[in-house]
Amino acid sequence: MIKIPFVKMHGLGNNYIYVDTTKYELKEEILSDLAIKVSNKNTGIGSDGLILICPSDVAEVKMRIFNNDGSEGKNCGNGLRCVARYCYDNQLVNDKKFAIETLGGIVMAEVENDSVTINMGKPILQREFIPMTGDKLTKVINEELDFGEFSMKGTAVSMGNPHIVFIVDDAEVVNVEEIGSKIEKHSMFPEGVNVEFISVISESTIRFKVWERGSGITQACGTGACAATVTAILNKLVDQDKEITVRLDGGDLYIRWDNTANVWMRGPAEVICTGEYNYI
Repeated sequence: MIKIPFVKMHGLGNNYIYVDTTKYELKEEILSDLAIKVSNKNTGIGSDGLILICPSDVAEVKMRIFNNDGSEGKNCGNGLRCVARYCYDNQLVNDKKFAIETLGGIVMAEVENDSVTINMGKPILQREFIPMTGDKLTKVINEELDFGEFSMKGTAVSMGNPHIVFIVDDAEVVNVEEIGSKIEKHSMFPEGVNVEFISVISESTIRFKVWERGSGITQACGTGACAATVTAILNKLVDQDKEITVRLDGGDLYIRWDNTANVWMRGPAEVICTGEYNYI
């Protein structure tokens, strides 16, 4: 049995188990299994997955994310805010502004009193880099997509991880589990995809529902909120370079796609509890 110190944190209800591997090293071969076990709400701690805070050669720290099915993800907006909060509060960094390495690239974080702001970088729209099948360099913006049993108009965006966003009349009534689970692993998306449904409430507010790749329905998805805002702007539903309120099940995130094409995400990051997990 291995005793693993952890912190459980959440960003708008999107909760993960965090392990600081700058202080406690984990063997690579256990990580997938560990993510599955700690995520189990009946026999583990219960979470949307596992996030490791690691040393980095190219930034102040590195974040690795494992979904609750054991698969490794490339990026996580809510996870980034929690990592930033943890690193600042635990003196892993000396400045309120610092860089975090992810599999999806390097992002900049700034810790404030009651929130964390992340520069999520530029969204990627070409099919090849989502990735998505079809003509590699084309963009998918409100395009009719055939999923066999049904078809829907979607917009594809990568924020370091893949998203397909559907604009609907009322996101509240969408059967997220039924539709999201079918699209997540569709052959159209070689690496799977996060599935979002959005409806526009006002010129500055979007309602948002998500089916996350590898995790299912979650309370919030930071990269998804960024992709949703980009989608709303591309489809001329809201204005660029204005902070948009994205209303998630867990609360509100504030997203701005600025005129230099960078996407900024602002929102909370909170500690739930700390402890030791007995890994067998």
